[in-house]
Amino acid sequence: MSDNPTPESRPAPATWRIILAAILDFFTAFIVFGYLVARFTGNLTESGFALSGTPALVLFALIALYFILGVKLFGGTLWQRLLRANRRR
Repeated sequence: MSDNPTPESRPAPATWRIILAAILDFFTAFIVFGYLVARFTGNLTESGFALSGTPALVLFALIALYFILGVKLFGGTLWQRLLRANRRR
């Protein structure tokens, strides 16, 4: 028998990795998408960005899409892949 585990026999990632990846993914998406939305809508401030109303809704829609498409298309989000916290089927 081979020492390499098959995909079915790999252990699930540690819970702390999954939680840390989710937190880091949210903050990364919030900062990147928030800056981009603020830049395109003229909501940049000297201390960062300030979004309200429609731009804020666009930001949260982009964050949701980041998580959905990251998992479905790429097998995991940025931090899930870096921390090896994505659950493989």
